[in-house]
Amino acid sequence: MIRPDPKPKKLYHITPTAKPRQTRADVWKKRPCVMRYRAFADQVRAMDLVVPEAGARITFILPMPRSWSKAKREMMRSTPHQQKPDIDNRCKALLDALYEDDSVVWEISLCKVWGDEGAIVIGEEA
Repeated sequence: MIRPDPKPKKLYHITPTAKPRQTRADVWKKRPCVMRYRAFADQVRAMDLVVPEAGARITFILPMPRSWSKAKREMMRSTPHQQKPDIDNRCKALLDALYEDDSVVWEISLCKVWGDEGAIVIGEEA
């Protein structure tokens, strides 16, 4: 008999992006980083993505560059992503897209890893 996972996880197929520093000019100026963030925010809202106020475990899976060889891809899959943009910028982008006031989220655990495709996994803390 297969038992259900006590801590279910939800996988969202969306490439995580970082929140850019925005200026007043970004209201009419169409900088690529701002347009990427706005598209990400719209996609997150359309997916009905949910981050609980406490106890969330969020994993950002970032796509590996296409220029990497198969051997390097195999070696790097599911290993920590230790490059910019920082994990806090990715979390800020996600929470700002979901909440008008993200101060309601008071406990969260984050990690970012390499993967074949971009995704966000949201589960409960173990």
